[in-house]
Amino acid sequence: MAFVPSTNNEVNEMLQKIGVQNFDELIKDIPEHARVKELDINSEMSEFEALKYVESIAKKNTTTSNFVSFLGGGIYDHYIPAIVSSVLERPEFKTAYTPYQAEVSQGTLQAMYEFQTMICRLTDMDISNASLYDAGTGLAEAFFMAHAHTKKTKFLIAGTINPLYLQTTKSLTDGRQLTFEVFAKADGTADIEGLRDAMNDEIAGVVVQNPNFLGNLEDVFEIEKIAHSKNALYISIFNPISLALLVPPGQYNADIALGEGQPLGIPTSFGGPILGLFTCKESLVRLLPGRIAGLTIDRDGNRAFTLTLQTREQQIKREKATSNICTNQGLIMLAATVYLETMGKQGLLDVANQSFQKAHYLANQIISIPGFSLLNDKPFFNEFAIRCPVDVCEIRAAAEEKGFFAGINLKKYTDFDGLLIAVTEKRTKAELDAFVDILKQFEQQ
Repeated sequence: MAFVPSTNNEVNEMLQKIGVQNFDELIKDIPEHARVKELDINSEMSEFEALKYVESIAKKNTTTSNFVSFLGGGIYDHYIPAIVSSVLERPEFKTAYTPYQAEVSQGTLQAMYEFQTMICRLTDMDISNASLYDAGTGLAEAFFMAHAHTKKTKFLIAGTINPLYLQTTKSLTDGRQLTFEVFAKADGTADIEGLRDAMNDEIAGVVVQNPNFLGNLEDVFEIEKIAHSKNALYISIFNPISLALLVPPGQYNADIALGEGQPLGIPTSFGGPILGLFTCKESLVRLLPGRIAGLTIDRDGNRAFTLTLQTREQQIKREKATSNICTNQGLIMLAATVYLETMGKQGLLDVANQSFQKAHYLANQIISIPGFSLLNDKPFFNEFAIRCPVDVCEIRAAAEEKGFFAGINLKKYTDFDGLLIAVTEKRTKAELDAFVDILKQFEQQ
């Protein structure tokens, strides 16, 4: 039974235990204007009246359903086919938990197996697990794997990686004393020469994100040569939609490849829950974290599915474990599985191609406005960074008044001053042109 505090003293004690003095300090990151001070609900209201009242408050939220979104940075506003939520609502999937007993979990295990198969085909890697929490925890797990394999503690970062992934990795690896050094040029792309000079026999792994956090494509083949010149593991972070157009990590000899699976039929949902994709070469399979479903034959000769290669006990040995993750994102993984099955190769290619073409159309329109320019001239997929003639916050506020999420303020996460803009297949030419019109009011005179 859950403990329910019954006195103010107990509440204050709980707050102090987690490092805050009061409830207001606990929710300080929620802007003041966004907080509901109190609900005007009384005992005389019927359930219907109370529900309508709460819905009226919820309708004040601005979401991607009523705003045009150019937000990206790992989470994107792609179209989600109706069948995805339809399958997820089925009770046999929605209430399923980690399948310890294979004989009563064949449906869940098959979904995991199909997911792994599709991720392997998408990435051209040897093996995939049945998902992790997100790409940030996936990068931390890649550090753990590389450390376990090489017994070394230092990592090199090639170019600009999503700062939230690095922040998560730093937190999770702190106890292992794993360190990393970033090699990025002034434009945010990988400093190949600096990386080459820093490479030595003490490096556990080299990490690259392609496309990188600024949306640019990196020279993944050259970075692979540098990483493997000293027997370090080569770790790649990918956008799954981009792999319909770009060379997959298996083809540039990545040892570990991970990515954020949110673009695969998963709502933005204010940042979560999302989905960590994680793959590796077969030679590293014994170090692979999380759940792995396998295909076998039962005693009657029928096809059957089971968890394989590891047990939960293998992951709860604290410091002796390769990884402490004992689960997977089952329901969210299922959403990605249904999305991939529904879209197929051609559907994914269409989404990637439309995102690419529309992003380049928008970028060309924006840089024709006096005072606006691209952060760099490097190739990009569906996301790009621009320099603005005025403060980015000013642009975002003006766009919000017109019903647009303008993009990410890079200054909040990086040393760059600019706006990071992502474009998906959902954006129409009318929306792109309307966004350009908003930016034109800030053109340099």
